[in-house]
Order: sequence, then structure tokens, then C-alpha cells
Amino acid sequence: MSQLLTEAEIQEQANGLSGWVVETSKLQTIRKFKDFVTAIEFVNKLVEPAESAGHHPDIEISYNKVKVTLTTHDAGGLTQKDFDLAAVISQIG
Repeated sequence: MSQLLTEAEIQEQANGLSGWVVETSKLQTIRKFKDFVTAIEFVNKLVEPAESAGHHPDIEISYNKVKVTLTTHDAGGLTQKDFDLAAVISQIG
């Protein structure tokens, strides 16, 4: 099991991520696209990195908006795995 990060570690890591916010014990971003098809294409691009990391985001789709939420469920909060995957997702267009 991954180890939970401290509040100080979470803030330090969050400061290095553009477009992500810490909500309670979750890391979230909302991406807006031109239409539904483009939003779905973005979601499909998340499959490979999530599978490779063995860490899967919670995803909500509302027409052209995609909300990605990361937390390490088995650890009960934020771990390095969440921030590592967030950094990868940030690079996906």
C-alpha cells in the first residue's frame, strides 16, 4: 500500500501542478473541450497511463467538460501515486 502524504507534502506537490486543486483528500482538475467527441477523446487518452501506473482516476463527463479526480482509495487519501499520475494527465491534450 502507498503511504499517505503529509499536509505539507500535499501543498508542496500541489503548488507544482497547474490546473489542479486539492479537495479534502482528493486531487481534482476540470478540463473543458470544444465538444463531447473531443472530451471523450481526452478520456480515452487517460487509459494507457492509468493502466501503466496501476492507478485509476474517477472521471465525470458532462458534455464538453471532464472532471478527473485522483485519490488512493486503499490508502485513504493522497499519495505520491496521485501526484505522479496528475503530472502525466497534465501533459495530455
